Amino acid sequence: MSILVTRPHPYNAATADHLRARGHTVLLAPALKLEPVAFLGESEASFDAVLVTSANAIRAVAPQLPDLGLLQLPLFAVGEHTAAAAREAGFAEVIVAGGDAASLRDKVMQSARDKVLKKNSTLLYLAGADLSRDLGGELGAEGFRVVTQTTYRMAAVKHLPREVCEGFAAHGIEAVLHYSRRSACAFLDAARDEGVEISALAIPHCCLSETVAGVLRDAGASQVLVAATPDETALFDTLERALRTRLA
Repeated sequence: MSILVTRPHPYNAATADHLRARGHTVLLAPALKLEPVAFLGESEASFDAVLVTSANAIRAVAPQLPDLGLLQLPLFAVGEHTAAAAREAGFAEVIVAGGDAASLRDKVMQSARDKVLKKNSTLLYLAGADLSRDLGGELGAEGFRVVTQTTYRMAAVKHLPREVCEGFAAHGIEAVLHYSRRSACAFLDAARDEGVEISALAIPHCCLSETVAGVLRDAGASQVLVAATPDETALFDTLERALRTRLA
């Protein structure tokens, strides 16, 4: 029996390793895939700093960075994971916020108060196509000029891998892990198109948040569990609880 991970590449590799260390067999079916968007920005002289809320935004533009003249600018990263991607890409000065867009906004504003940045600085925001928060607007209201540059989009994967379809058909998948609302929707669409929706909805679905869980419940899944906190450790704990319940 296998655990199905719908998380996109490359993050799914680490998830699979952690699950295997816990004794599970793993199948991967990334529901979303990263598609880089061409960078059409201005020169280094136009910007005072770079903002990033996702490591994907850096990975998507990484091949272009040496030619864009951005690596010498200070970069404000939303959290440690994104900061690590920025350093790997070649940014020398990386300022790390507390893990969400609100803390990143506050970090930028604090830098202005500390005179690290000018109050009217021009900031380049490297972002995905789908933004859950208007970070540029919030900082704009504080006097900054924010130029948002889309560097990637997450596109839905239309088909499930053959081994995953075979796993559902043979009742060889015992639970599915979901990390976002968009990926859950994409997974359901692919399962429906592949004709395995009934089998897919009959097993436990472990979700990172209530927002994600709602998608599965609306689709008819009867065993939907939500992590106590929105992190992978809590999600794994939820998975173990789901499997114990099935065996009871």
